[in-house]
Amino acid sequence: MTSVRLPALPKRFHSASVWALYGFGLLPAAYAFYLGATGQLPGNPVKEFEHLLGIWALRFLVATLAITPIRDLLGINWLRYRRALGLLAFYYVLMHFLAYMLLDQRLNFSGILADIARRPFITIGMAALVMLIPLALTSNNWSIRRLGPRWNTLHRLAYVIAAAGALHFSMSVKVVGPEQMLYLGLVTVLLLWRLVRRPYLRRKRQTTGAPARAIPGKV
Repeated sequence: MTSVRLPALPKRFHSASVWALYGFGLLPAAYAFYLGATGQLPGNPVKEFEHLLGIWALRFLVATLAITPIRDLLGINWLRYRRALGLLAFYYVLMHFLAYMLLDQRLNFSGILADIARRPFITIGMAALVMLIPLALTSNNWSIRRLGPRWNTLHRLAYVIAAAGALHFSMSVKVVGPEQMLYLGLVTVLLLWRLVRRPYLRRKRQTTGAPARAIPGKV
């Protein structure tokens, strides 16, 4: 497949562009908070606030996992943004849980534990949050150097977390609609890509004669 040629961002702007991504990435949360604080959220405002934070968490998870196939298939290298996208996903999942714990359950810990035990979609969502914590804690250069190849193994959990997130979203509604189907489909495609990626890259290397590379932190 022919690589897409996009105008290259000068290297001196790389760091600034990553920080800009953090800033823009947090705008939806700020806007959702503004809508909630000014009484502009429709229906049940607490549930709607939780939904907005949760759906952005899922979007950032999908965007994080899409970086690799975009590089493999289109030749567009946005790896420098993957850490920021992954951390944004973590921040939104954490805010989604805090909104549930503080606004929905009002720190009713027995109710929260009962929900986790009895409601499968909350069990799955909580599992996704727990699995995200070590990924967020090790999203730094020191951890990549320290863990070596184990870093890549650990961060493959992101695929399990994305699947859990899409499942959590689909099971949280009474009827699975187009939006839920979209995220289930996107995550399925990304998981399938993991299965076919190695033979695809092997064939691509044989065609181009490029050597194989394995770089920690570049899953």
